[in-house]
Amino acid sequence: MNTTIDTAVIVIFSAFVLGIGMLFARTGRNLKSFFAGGEAVPWFIGGLSLFMSFFSAGTFVAWGSIAYKYGWVAITIQWTMCIGALVTGLYLAPRWKAAGALTAAEFIRERLGLTVQKVYIFIFTLVSIFIKGSVLYPVAKLVSSSLNLPLVPCTIGLGLFMIAYTAVGGLWAVMVTDILQFVVLSAAVFILLPLSLDKVGGFDGFTQAVPVDFFSPLNGEYTIGFVLAFVLYHIAYIGGNWTFVQRYTSVDSPKSARKVAFLFAGLYLISPIIWMMPPMIYKAINPGLVGLDTENAYLKICQLVLPPGLLGLMLTGMYFSTSASANTALNVVSAVFTNDIYKGIINPKASDKQLIRVARGSSWVFGLGMIGIALLVPAAGGIVEVVLSISAISGGPLLAPPLWALFSKRLTSRATLWITSIGLAVNLFFKVLSPLLLDFKLSRSWETAIGMGIPLLLLLGYELWARSQDKTANEYYSYLVARQQKRDDAQSKEAQTELAAEAIEVKKQNRFGLQVIAGSLVFTALMLFGLSFLTASGAGITAGIAVVILLAALIPWRAAGTVVKTISSNAPIDRPVNEQI
Repeated sequence: MNTTIDTAVIVIFSAFVLGIGMLFARTGRNLKSFFAGGEAVPWFIGGLSLFMSFFSAGTFVAWGSIAYKYGWVAITIQWTMCIGALVTGLYLAPRWKAAGALTAAEFIRERLGLTVQKVYIFIFTLVSIFIKGSVLYPVAKLVSSSLNLPLVPCTIGLGLFMIAYTAVGGLWAVMVTDILQFVVLSAAVFILLPLSLDKVGGFDGFTQAVPVDFFSPLNGEYTIGFVLAFVLYHIAYIGGNWTFVQRYTSVDSPKSARKVAFLFAGLYLISPIIWMMPPMIYKAINPGLVGLDTENAYLKICQLVLPPGLLGLMLTGMYFSTSASANTALNVVSAVFTNDIYKGIINPKASDKQLIRVARGSSWVFGLGMIGIALLVPAAGGIVEVVLSISAISGGPLLAPPLWALFSKRLTSRATLWITSIGLAVNLFFKVLSPLLLDFKLSRSWETAIGMGIPLLLLLGYELWARSQDKTANEYYSYLVARQQKRDDAQSKEAQTELAAEAIEVKKQNRFGLQVIAGSLVFTALMLFGLSFLTASGAGITAGIAVVILLAALIPWRAAGTVVKTISSNAPIDRPVNEQI
């Protein structure tokens, strides 16, 4: 490992990404464009962004650890995300877009009432800060141990960079980072995989050196019960997590929202095999890792086979995958606070400039909270325990009721609060109190099954009871009235004229975003070309992938050209849209 070259790669690439954020600093004209990309983000950009928002260094540390210890089951577990995305694409994503809300919190307020929204905002903000703060820790640990830097300053520095990027650029800046680090990570892994196989003596050498059950789809504590429960969890998580809902609402139509989820599903069908192979191969090279050392399997195989500069590229990809995941959560938490608390409750008459100022300020406040959590992760038992425990406790009670409300006209605000409270209470009891008071701890499978199962059973029971009583929730009638009022307001002359002007500005923003993506891909390709000259091993693979990335830059560039044509063909904006048609 050449620390100087790897450090230089990290610094150069990080500076480049921060520069991208600065480019988008003035593109957010209002709350909709800052947080939702003007609701006209291309579906393939939204899908790739959703895919990479799901990644973090935890993917490499936690799932990499499972892949090293148990083998193929790590891929099986991640395939549950593919199933969850397919169900989301078929039923949930189009519903979110059709609901017409900017955020999931806005839908909850309109459909289930202000009290439910306040409770959910509090829980969601707390959960997001804990989860995304915890995933900042492993990437800081990877960078600090690889480059011999102190852990605490490294955590703080990486966290501050993440906050600055999100606070400056908004959703488009986050999505451009998603696409860029998708390319960087894919390039690094495609270089890492053949070099790893070569190190172990080819595929035959790999398969002969690992345990007999290493390619079993189920292994260890990861049983069929755990996998089935995880499928239910990921249907709720991918379909209902406020972070991901933003990807469905930021596109132009329910059809595009469906495509976002289907692209995610397709990528998660293929990518786990590619991502998880390196730590599985390292098992054949060095089977001696035990305990928490297994979390370093991915880093160790990178250090062993990657040539100078490419380890820095891999670490940069890991950081930005974590950053993308945390950035997305930070963007949504800030959106919820700005749109639903500040604008909705504190200052309903706030101007667009005031709202953007509050949005950026709240990004800093919540981001600093994430850094604080990241510094406390070691004392809490490590990232795997923290993330899976929080997900099991809060996933079902928090995500299932709003998803149910997308389809049900009978669910009331009172029933929602009771179901959420009971679910949280039961999950907390089995996770915290039962081991202390009864010396009884649930297995990972039962923990996940109960976490999802209780809210779903309570929702089904209430739905059946309300149907037998022929009851329709009063909140549902209020929701229908509010939606109709939105439609009426949107049809006014002033609103139509403003929408026509905004549509052109949004297309300009989207064109600019696509051009920046194309330029970023060219920069990445040139960097890989440069690194190919600094290495003796893997030079041909590195240069070949650089050529592929360079050619791929033509896709967003040509898409930007299409946007230019639609802008030039638009009708004049001094008349309402309905008069132009």
